[in-house]
Amino acid sequence: MKTKEKVSSLIIKTVIAVLVAAYVLFPFFLVVINSCKATEDITANPIGFKGISFANLVSNLTDVINNTHFRFWYAILVSFVVTLLSLVLLALLGAMAAWVICRNHTKWSAAIYFTFIASMIIPFQVVMLPLISTFRDVGKFMGIPMLQSVSGLVFAYLGFGGAMTVFILTGFIKGIPITLEEAASIDGCSPEQTFFRIIFPLLKPVITTVTILNGMWIWNDYLLPSMMLGQNGKIKTLPVAVQAFVGSYVKQWNLILAAAMLAIIPIVILFLFAQRQIIDGMIEGAVKG
Repeated sequence: MKTKEKVSSLIIKTVIAVLVAAYVLFPFFLVVINSCKATEDITANPIGFKGISFANLVSNLTDVINNTHFRFWYAILVSFVVTLLSLVLLALLGAMAAWVICRNHTKWSAAIYFTFIASMIIPFQVVMLPLISTFRDVGKFMGIPMLQSVSGLVFAYLGFGGAMTVFILTGFIKGIPITLEEAASIDGCSPEQTFFRIIFPLLKPVITTVTILNGMWIWNDYLLPSMMLGQNGKIKTLPVAVQAFVGSYVKQWNLILAAAMLAIIPIVILFLFAQRQIIDGMIEGAVKG
């Protein structure tokens, strides 16, 4: 009787999992199949398979990549630079901040930590207009362009991504025995040497997880780059470039969906190769914390 109940439960769970997967993957499925069609076939039946061909896919992708308005390779480069700089600084500065917070048991450390946690609760929509005005004023005061610049966008991502990064890394560092640091200090290591030689290498699993999660968010983010860089600016990340491309080719759905697929492919590849690291890092962090 118990065996039948287990089998029935397994079947129900499998059916639910398949339905959820189909629901989540259906938009991606539509993008892929319609990238292989001509515009008239998409308009006639967007969920059908009529008109699908590899030649249409190659033609659509070629037209998008070679389009001077879209500037695909330049948008890819901007997104890559912004994502890479943001992730490196988030990992390094977040690890430093988390280590100092964990090892300094003072009221100031606790206050700073809870400030990080509190900032995660505030919706972006609440701060987006003050953010733009503040960046504009700071840029004028310092003589550095904070808006419509890669450096300003990276600085903004440090602010919005730092809270979650510090939160996750803090939970992991709490599980690292302080005796390792004490032994390093006895051997003559300075605090900086202790961090980079002892602590930072031990953070590799959780830093990998945080980097992947932040990377998917930064690469796919549209709202913050569109506000910081502007819709009509020369510098565009890939999501902003796709949106500008859509506005220029409203009726050419084959090109629009091909552009969307080009924007999706890099992050899908990253997730497929890194999903094991995400799971392992989360489990490691949960055990350590």
